[in-house]
Amino acid sequence: MTLARDLLALAEPIARDVGDHLRRSLAGAGPAITSKSTPTDLVTELDVWAEQHLVERLLAQRPDDGVLGEEGADRTGTSGVTWCIDPIDGTVNFVHRLPGFNVSVAALVDGRAVAGVVVSPLTGDTFTAVRDGGAHLDGTPIRCATPASLARAVVGTGFAYDPARRTAQAEVLARVIGRIADVRRLGAAATDLCLVAAGRLDAYWEVGLNPWDHAAGALIAEEAGARVGAISGGPPSERSVLAAPPAIWDALAALLVEAGAEAV
Repeated sequence: MTLARDLLALAEPIARDVGDHLRRSLAGAGPAITSKSTPTDLVTELDVWAEQHLVERLLAQRPDDGVLGEEGADRTGTSGVTWCIDPIDGTVNFVHRLPGFNVSVAALVDGRAVAGVVVSPLTGDTFTAVRDGGAHLDGTPIRCATPASLARAVVGTGFAYDPARRTAQAEVLARVIGRIADVRRLGAAATDLCLVAAGRLDAYWEVGLNPWDHAAGALIAEEAGARVGAISGGPPSERSVLAAPPAIWDALAALLVEAGAEAV
């Protein structure tokens, strides 16, 4: 617990600083934009800058740590601690000046997240958690919602960048949406997971995520009382991530299995 709190105390102000820089950058003409896996998988010069800045400042204090980041940071450390970083989660939102983007940093010890911070620059929200220490929004404890039933649940999800896969995921959604209250698609996994933690979304699922997409947000949701795992069992992974209150987790997982969510 002491190590986890120390890691959060290091990461939180750095993530806030990066978030402040990103917010200020949107006052101008905006960043230069390129694409990665598909024309809709965007990356900006500020994604690269933000990751480099986070890595440099974290390693300046903890030079023996490892790093895994979306924009290419990949360093094996010797301390047992690895920083899992998404410098701008929701780059499309960032480019379009939509509030869903965030800065996401998790500290992993022996592969398991023990501390996490997610900063949403345009809303001013800072979500944090340490394992077995609860989840907080701007320092105030938060808990996930307790919907009366799956039919009353507002559920978040996300789609892949590949057009064919996205179409298949929309077909899954069509099989799900009539059995829940409604759906929201915000465009950033860490944001969705934190909104589950805060009780603003009742649940969230997505397939095809990378570790940096969910490491911090999943810990925050879990520490807020949500159950987080893969739809068909086991820990969250590239196969799928599902976060929901325990009261509806099994029912939602069964619905998603029936709808073929993990098959797309």
